Amino acid sequence: MKIRYMLLHAYGMGGTIRTVVNQANAMVQAGHDVEIVSVVRRRTSPQFAIDERVRVSALVDQREGIASDSLARKVWRRARGKIVPYGEFAAEYFTERVEGAVIDYVSGLEGGILVTTRPALNLISARRGSRKVIRVAQEHMNLGSYHQAVREQIAKHYGRFDAVAVLTETSVNEYRPLLPGTPVVRIPNAVDMEGREHSDQANPVVIAVGRLVPQKGFDMLIKAYAAIAPEFPEWRLRIFGTGPSKDRLQQRLDEYDMGDRIRLMGRSDRIPQELARSSVYVLSSRIEGLPMAMIEAMGHALPIVAFDCPTGPGDVLTHDVDGVLVPPRDIEALSEALRRVMSDPALRRRLGAAAAETAHKYTPQVVMPQWERLFTRLRDGERIPTG
Repeated sequence: MKIRYMLLHAYGMGGTIRTVVNQANAMVQAGHDVEIVSVVRRRTSPQFAIDERVRVSALVDQREGIASDSLARKVWRRARGKIVPYGEFAAEYFTERVEGAVIDYVSGLEGGILVTTRPALNLISARRGSRKVIRVAQEHMNLGSYHQAVREQIAKHYGRFDAVAVLTETSVNEYRPLLPGTPVVRIPNAVDMEGREHSDQANPVVIAVGRLVPQKGFDMLIKAYAAIAPEFPEWRLRIFGTGPSKDRLQQRLDEYDMGDRIRLMGRSDRIPQELARSSVYVLSSRIEGLPMAMIEAMGHALPIVAFDCPTGPGDVLTHDVDGVLVPPRDIEALSEALRRVMSDPALRRRLGAAAAETAHKYTPQVVMPQWERLFTRLRDGERIPTG
C-alpha cells in the first residue's frame, strides 16, 4: 500500500510528531510505500529517527522566512487562510500561502492512503482533498480540548472521511455521536518497550516529563509537591522539558525557596535512563490526548500518580492497580496521593510491576497491526461499523 502521513512540522519535536514517525517507520518495515509530508520546514534535519526508506518532503520551506513565533502570528493575522479556524492550536502557521500549498497537495493526489494528523490538516483534507485517495483523520487530543469554533468545523466536515482514528475509548464516545455514519476507531499510539530498564525503587526521586506549557499543569504539581516536601527531606522532584512557561515556573520555585528539592531540568536525551533512576512518575496535566510520556514511564515499572484529566490517564490506568488517580486539578488530592506512594515502598513495587504489564498493551507489536488492518479494510472497500 502507498501511505502518506501529513504533519505540520515533521522536523520539529513533540508527541504527535514522534508517534507519527513511529507509525511511518513501522509501515515501511512491513513492506509498504511510505512518505511523510511536512507542511512547513523550519529545521534542516528531523529531530526523530526516520527510516531511510521513508521519503520525507516539505511543502513550504521556512528555514529563513520566520524569525519568531510572534512574527508568525503577525503574518497570520495579516494573511490568514480561509479554512483553518481561529482557535486551532497551530492556526498561526496557516497563512494563505501555507494553506494554499496544503490544498494544492491534497487536491492533486491519486491513489493510496492519506493520513492527516491535526484538525487544521484534517479540515483541509476533508474539504479540499481528492476523492481518488482514501482519507483518514487522526485525532491526538480529546474533543473537549478544542476551541468551540474548531469543534463546530469538525462536526460539519469530518463526515467526509473514510475513517477517523482516535486514541481512547472516551474519544470514541465523544466523536461517534458527532459523526453518524463515519467509522470512528480507537487505535492508541505505540511505545517501544524493548530494553527498558525497570526502576529498582532505590532513588528517592519523583519525575515528570513534558513541555513547559499550561496544559501540563506543572504549576499545580510544584504547589502539590511543595506542600509535602518537608515530610520527605531525602526526596527530590525533577521536571524534564522545555517551553514558554519556564520563566514563570522558575519564579514560582524561587518563591517556594525549595532549593534543590524541586528542579526544572530542561531538555534531556537521557529520559529513559532518568526514568529508570526514579521511583514515582507524576502526571499533572489539565488535559491530555494519550499521555505517551506516562506510558513510557510505566514501561520502566514506575508507579504513576496522575490527575484523572480528560482524556488519557483514566483510559490507561486502573486506580490502585497500576497507578493512583485523583480528581482533575485537585492539588490537595495530588499531594495526598504523592505522600501515600512516596511513603510506601511495597505499594510502589506493586503498582510499578502492574504498570509494566499494562504498558505492553501499547507496544508496536500490538498497535501497528491495528493500523495495517484498518488500511487494508479501507483499501478493499470493506464496511467498517460506525457505532
